[in-house]
Amino acid sequence: MKELVIPERIKKIIAKFHENKAEIYIVGGAVRDLILGREVNDWDFTTNLTPEEMKKLFPKNSFYNNTFGTLSIVEKDGEIFEVTTFRTERGYSDGRHPDEIKWGKTLAEDLERRDFTINALALRLAQGKLELVDLFEGQRDLENKLIRTVGNPDERFGEDALRLMRAVRIAGQIDFNIEEKTLESIKKNAYLIKNIAGERIRDELFKILLASTPSLGINLLKESGLLAEIMPELINGIGMSQKGHHIDDVWTHNLKTLDNCQSNNPVTRLAALLHDVGKPKSMRDDGKEKTFHNHEVYGSRIAVEIGKRLRLSNKELDQLFRLVRWHMFTVQETQTDKAVRRFIRNVTPDYIDEMIAMRRADRLGSGAKETSWRWELFKERIVEVQKQPFAVKDLKVNGLDVMEILGIKPGPKIGEVLNSIFKEVEEKPELNDRDILLEKIKNYLPKADF
Repeated sequence: MKELVIPERIKKIIAKFHENKAEIYIVGGAVRDLILGREVNDWDFTTNLTPEEMKKLFPKNSFYNNTFGTLSIVEKDGEIFEVTTFRTERGYSDGRHPDEIKWGKTLAEDLERRDFTINALALRLAQGKLELVDLFEGQRDLENKLIRTVGNPDERFGEDALRLMRAVRIAGQIDFNIEEKTLESIKKNAYLIKNIAGERIRDELFKILLASTPSLGINLLKESGLLAEIMPELINGIGMSQKGHHIDDVWTHNLKTLDNCQSNNPVTRLAALLHDVGKPKSMRDDGKEKTFHNHEVYGSRIAVEIGKRLRLSNKELDQLFRLVRWHMFTVQETQTDKAVRRFIRNVTPDYIDEMIAMRRADRLGSGAKETSWRWELFKERIVEVQKQPFAVKDLKVNGLDVMEILGIKPGPKIGEVLNSIFKEVEEKPELNDRDILLEKIKNYLPKADF
């Protein structure tokens, strides 16, 4: 193993414990990522001190939740480091949380309760050098690129069913395989994921989707049986062939689209995965070829159902719906500004960039070129059209002008006039000139009787 290096800010925290004759170790994903040469985003520690004892070391910049014995140290730049007391856990009646937590006396007690061997590694700093503590052959599993549970996999997954998703997520993120017995246990216990709250599943799924090659994790979800529990609608696309420009079945196309999606928005990546989820339900076969008319309509409804199970926020559900519902837009040089505006309204300006990212991914996922001159022209027109009046509020006149010129009080007549004028401006944006519109309002004055 190459020599590991930790930042000075981490050494200072460790030194504070050592000054007070306490044990402290770097643990979990930080150790794993250091060994793999990956960037460490979360530094976690474990110690023999209780939370109350730790608090005395950091009286002004720390807080803790005594239920789990974790002290959070807040640095001046806002970075938070978590230090947890050695602990043992007993009983998991809800399949998620331990019924009883007790402070442990040794590092070994703490490590043996952890999920996977590659997460049960610890580092101690002794005389300026880092020493690896490996009680469960985690380093060997890192070298062999394996995810394996600490101890009996059925027991580990029975304690916390979210570990089923976590195994797949970590494997997908770092391109590891799941050890045979561990994978068999995931398949056997996949049904337990239904005991986990949708938002916890969502959090793990989002991490899978944001991996550099997210299809690795999604394929593992399928292979392990977890996908059938959390998103069974996707499985219906396996083996469903497509005609025309598509070279893959629906399932493979969805995965390729996901892998080609450059957006870092997890909802957009979820939309990329689900964009054709409505094809199995909309499929018609006349004996010559399969058709999928209105699959985007079916798909948007299915996507929202999935999103609700995952406890997406209303805003996230809206984004997911719009990206799936309107992904089948046409791109032609003959399109009018009105048609482009209609597209923008459907997608909303908030999600235009996300839709463009998904459309690019869809093209590449279909085996097409990344772009075309028509597609580039359409993107330019999206920008230009948004400079034009987009709604009644964009008119250079308002309700006060209507009331003053027509001599009327607030009422529905004002909206009728403005909407009528806007229709003209929508067809000819150059009419959105205040003097011109003031004259147009006069056309709505009552006609004199002779």
